Amino acid sequence: MKHIAVIGLGTMGPGIAQRLARGGLVVSAFDMETAQIDKAKAALPLINDVLDKLGIAPKPGGEVRFAASLAEAVKDADLIIENVPERIEVKAEVYRAIDRLIGAETLVVSDTSGIPISKLQEHLSNPERFCGMHWSNPPHIIPMIEVISGAKTAPETAKAIVDLIESLGLLPVVINKDVAGFVENRILYALLREAIDLVEEGVIAPEALDTCVSWGIGYKLSVIGPMALLDVAGLDIYHSVASFLNQELSTRADIAPFITKRVQEKRLGLKTGSGVYAYTPERGKELAAERARKLVAVRRALEEKDGK
Repeated sequence: MKHIAVIGLGTMGPGIAQRLARGGLVVSAFDMETAQIDKAKAALPLINDVLDKLGIAPKPGGEVRFAASLAEAVKDADLIIENVPERIEVKAEVYRAIDRLIGAETLVVSDTSGIPISKLQEHLSNPERFCGMHWSNPPHIIPMIEVISGAKTAPETAKAIVDLIESLGLLPVVINKDVAGFVENRILYALLREAIDLVEEGVIAPEALDTCVSWGIGYKLSVIGPMALLDVAGLDIYHSVASFLNQELSTRADIAPFITKRVQEKRLGLKTGSGVYAYTPERGKELAAERARKLVAVRRALEEKDGK
């Protein structure tokens, strides 16, 4: 692959585009909102600075070009990465528009966080050329990418995406079944459900919970994965504790009032200045820089562990 189109330049799009460009690929980036294109352009220098700190040297020929239209973005593209909002109807509209502009040989993937691929691929004329390519946020820092085949995805399509990821020096994780949320977000949302429940029930304050997770299980899990952790702890210990603790864990199927109330009040997090915590614009920028610096340091440490 030489030319990739990235459609949708919200939270993930700029990082994906620039990481691909670092790999020597020509990237055509497009968003229907001019404001998003402007934000993406402003974000690229910061993303490049982080990539420099990670020691990811640019391969020759790579660049990010901002297209003026969808047609311009997908013209002659070998691969199209859809990264628009997480609503099937929005994605389906984009696929129908793309379908009229590309040939049968063009690959299309979605960076959806969890919509089943089998549902999305029904909106393309060549569903066998479609699969999931789920990056983790921030995509230019976190190297793991999930690859998910839908019911009609051809094996060679998924293989081509795995090969692309490996050629960039990133880590493809093949998901064997097309389940909602795939794997990363199923694990994350199970953790978040329990965390929100504990805070809402007054068991622990939000700040204390963040400390508990980051410096407890989070610290361990970055080095020892959950399945390996079972062996470290001992399956007999897990069996004993799970026999009573599993009955106590949150199993709610709705969304906790802790979240619903804040959404109704438009307290959505960093983007609105408040959510669980409150943020000034200056503090938001400081946190972004601080977290990027720490994620870079953690990644470098993990790569050293793996002998890279």
